[in-house]
Amino acid sequence: MTAAKHSVPVTAILWICQILAAGVFLYYGFLKLTGSPGMVGLFEEIGFGQWFRYVTGAIEVTSAVLLLIPAWSPFGAALLACTMIGGILAHLLVLHAPLTNPVTMLALVSVVLWLRRSQIKAFTASAI
Repeated sequence: MTAAKHSVPVTAILWICQILAAGVFLYYGFLKLTGSPGMVGLFEEIGFGQWFRYVTGAIEVTSAVLLLIPAWSPFGAALLACTMIGGILAHLLVLHAPLTNPVTMLALVSVVLWLRRSQIKAFTASAI
C-alpha cells in the first residue's frame, strides 16, 4: 500500500494531526481501561455498562497506535471517526453535555482520513 505524495506543509499538517490525535486517544483510552473514577461515572451515566468502557478504551488505544503507523493510520482514523460519532450521539442524547471535545476529535481524525484516503482506495482495490 503506497501513501499519496503530499507537499511538505500538507505532510507536516498530517503528522501533527496524527500525533495530536494519537496522544489524546491514548490518554483517554488509558483512563477508560484503568478505571478512572471520572470514566467509570461517565459510562455509568451512559447506561451501557462498564464493559462498554473497556471496549471503547481498547478501540481508542489500538486506533491511536495505528495512527502512528503510516500504512495503518487511515484505518485507525476510520475507527476513531466511528467512535467519535458514537461519542457525539452519547453527548447529545444521554449526557446533554457540550459537543466541543468529540466534534474537535472527529474533525482531527477526519483530516487524517481525508489526507490518507488514497491508501484506503489502494487497499480496497488490492483486496478485490
